[in-house]
Amino acid sequence: MSAAPAPTASNGDDVSRPGHVAIIMDGNGRWATSRGLPRAVGHERGVEALRRTVEAAQKLGLETLTVFSFSTENWRRPASEVSALFGLLKAYVKRDLDRLTREGVRIRVLGTRAGLPADILALVERAEQRTRDNAKFNLCIAFNYGGREELVRAAQAAIKAGLEGKLDPDSLNEDTFEQFLDTSDLPDPDLLIRTSGESRLSNFLIWQAAYTELVFMDVLWPDFGESHLREAIETYMARERRFGGLASGAA
Repeated sequence: MSAAPAPTASNGDDVSRPGHVAIIMDGNGRWATSRGLPRAVGHERGVEALRRTVEAAQKLGLETLTVFSFSTENWRRPASEVSALFGLLKAYVKRDLDRLTREGVRIRVLGTRAGLPADILALVERAEQRTRDNAKFNLCIAFNYGGREELVRAAQAAIKAGLEGKLDPDSLNEDTFEQFLDTSDLPDPDLLIRTSGESRLSNFLIWQAAYTELVFMDVLWPDFGESHLREAIETYMARERRFGGLASGAA
């Protein structure tokens, strides 16, 4: 949510453990190139890292994991690589959907559906439909997603609601606006991790990450696992989140 949440303790107690973690899964191509392998192999290993991380997130008691899988800018990549990324999404859903459904995982896909191939669109809708009643864990996959594009779509939806008499323009504020976002019924991420050593958001959750703690890690995504997630969470828990206020005990 856009309003700053109440600060949590930073003393290592469970109260400070993040509930929602977002990850920019970066470094698949570099991982493969450094080993003399095709980039597609890096993406395949990246899917294995995603499986490990989803399992670790559930084990560590997180409520929501949001991962950046395919951005609106990724269409600029070679057609063969785009096709390979789409194929990996299909393989992941087909292989893991039954298990995730049994485990109570709800799958949500963030981003625009415009321009997606019919088979990918059908797969996305099937995964969301199969798991929509699950409530143990949220797995959000940002696919064909861009933060600025999301904000434009939200603004268009708000304008349309105003024109249709469903929204009083004078009542539009941060809380009402975010109801038009892809994440309208989810809390903002407490922690955002980016792998591969890059230190930027790259158009990911730019509204939702306003008060999010950022952790940048040198590990390439295919090598990411439970130990790295634990390390990032420990870094988060050692911080004091002030949300614009003063540090505890400050005069």
